[in-house]
Amino acid sequence: MTAWVAISGSWRKTDESVEKDVREAVRDIIAAGDGIVTGGALGVDYIATDEALKCDPAARQIKIILPTSLKDYANHYFRRADEGVITQKQARELVDQLTAVQARNTQAVVEMDYKACNQQSYYARNSKVIEAADRLLAFQVNESAGTQDAIDKARARPMPVTCRKYSL
Repeated sequence: MTAWVAISGSWRKTDESVEKDVREAVRDIIAAGDGIVTGGALGVDYIATDEALKCDPAARQIKIILPTSLKDYANHYFRRADEGVITQKQARELVDQLTAVQARNTQAVVEMDYKACNQQSYYARNSKVIEAADRLLAFQVNESAGTQDAIDKARARPMPVTCRKYSL
């Protein structure tokens, strides 16, 4: 692998413009022989992983860092769907995607040891994503705080940061 590129972005809100930009960037990264590192969330992370799997079905150029075990992460997303924060379809598609990546390459999904998904574990996950990468490509929608956390951590390293901002 030449380089690992962290992909960070909004999970709450995306549109066709964000999706097009993420997919195009991921295709370029994979075609260059580099890999992507994401946090395994909805939105930008999901789109990036989806596109990477199309370009790299064996998932050798994909690394996903979860704050918890995949089982705990899946349970968290299904709880969030039950609460109405996300849809059951979103939870199911995300869990299916992460399970598929892990099945294709057991090294691709990295589980941290947090027991709960919350701001502390998500921001710790952001730190691990940045540590695993050589540069950051951020897709920041509406000044997303989580994306800003990744940007700040990348700049503090220091590492190259490219940030595309969107207002939706």
